[in-house]
Amino acid sequence: MSFYRGVNESKPGEPSPIGLLVAHLGTPDAPTPGALRRYLRQFLSDPRVIELPRWKWLPVLYLFVLTTRPKTSAALYRKIWTSEGSPLLVHTRAVANAVGAALRPRLAEPLHVAVGMRYGNPSMAAALRELAARGCRRIVVFPLYPQYSGTTTASTFDAVFAELATWRQMPELRTVNDYHDDAGYVAALAASIRDSWRERGRAKKLLLTFHGIPRRYVDAGDPYFAQCHETARRVAQQLGLAGDDYGVTFQSLFGKEEWLRPYTDETMKRLGAEKLASVDVLCPGFSVDCLETLEEIDGLNREFFTHAGGGEYRYIPCLNERPDHIAALTDVALRHLGGWASPAATSSERAPALAAR
Repeated sequence: MSFYRGVNESKPGEPSPIGLLVAHLGTPDAPTPGALRRYLRQFLSDPRVIELPRWKWLPVLYLFVLTTRPKTSAALYRKIWTSEGSPLLVHTRAVANAVGAALRPRLAEPLHVAVGMRYGNPSMAAALRELAARGCRRIVVFPLYPQYSGTTTASTFDAVFAELATWRQMPELRTVNDYHDDAGYVAALAASIRDSWRERGRAKKLLLTFHGIPRRYVDAGDPYFAQCHETARRVAQQLGLAGDDYGVTFQSLFGKEEWLRPYTDETMKRLGAEKLASVDVLCPGFSVDCLETLEEIDGLNREFFTHAGGGEYRYIPCLNERPDHIAALTDVALRHLGGWASPAATSSERAPALAAR
C-alpha cells in the first residue's frame, strides 16, 4: 500500500492533518472458543511475549495451549462481556474519543484519532490505514501502557513498523514509550484511591498489583520492574503512605519459570491467612479495565483472600474514562505533538481576523 494512494491531500495553505493512534493489547472478537483460539494463537506466537526458540515453544502452543486454553478463557470472557463487547475495547475507544475531543480545541491542525489493537481487531494495520486515508502524514503512536516493557510497548511498535514496511512512502512517526512517572497520571491514580477511601473507608493495606513478566526479561534489561516500583512509590508519596501501608505485587504467572515477585495470588492467600481485616487493590499498570482486572483481580484473587480468612476486599477500578485520566493522557499526547501542532487561536485572536472578512 502506498501511503498517499487514495489520500485526500490538503489544499495549499491548509494545515496538514495529524494522526493519533491509540493502541492497546487486544481482545478476542467474541467470548467463544473459536475466537479465543485465533486471538491466543496470535498473542502467544509473538516472540516478544514468549522469548523461547520457536522449535521449542510452537509445539507446546499448538499441541497443548491452543487445545485446552481457548475453552477456559472463553468461559472467563463471558463473565465480563458487555452488550457493547469486550470491556477493554469499549473503554479504549471511549478513552481515545475523549482524548481526541480534549485535544482538538487546543490544536490549529485537524486531528484524527484511530484505535488499534496489537492482537485481534481493530488491527494496528487497519488503524494506520484509516489515518492514512484521512491524509495524516504525521502520526503519534500512543500505546496505553503506563510502564514500558518489550512484551507490550515494543511489540506494539513492531506491529506498526511491520505494516509500514509494506508502504511506498512512510509517514513521520513519534512514539510514546511510557508515562509511568507522569505527574498527571500519578495524581489521577492517587485521586482514584482517595475517592474509594471517601466512599468505602480506608482499608488496612493498599496493594498495587501489576501484570507480571518472566524475571529473566528484566535481567536482560527490560525496565518494566523498575518503572512499576517507581509508579508505586510516587502514588504512595502522594497519599502520604509509609512502607508498611502498601505493597507491590505481580499477577498472571504463566508457565513454570520464575516471574516477577512477589506473586499477587500468593500474597492474597498469605494476607488472608493473617486475618487482615481489609485490603484495597488497584492495578496501576492498566489504563482500562479488562479480563485480567475484572476477573482475575476483582474475582479470583478476591476469593483467595476471603477464603483464606481475610476480611473486606475492595477492588478500585482502573482509571478508564475518569476526567483526570483523560486530562493526563491529553497532556502526554500534547508533549509528543510539540513542533508538529500549533496552538489553536484564542477567541480574542480570532476576532480581528473575523472582522477583516
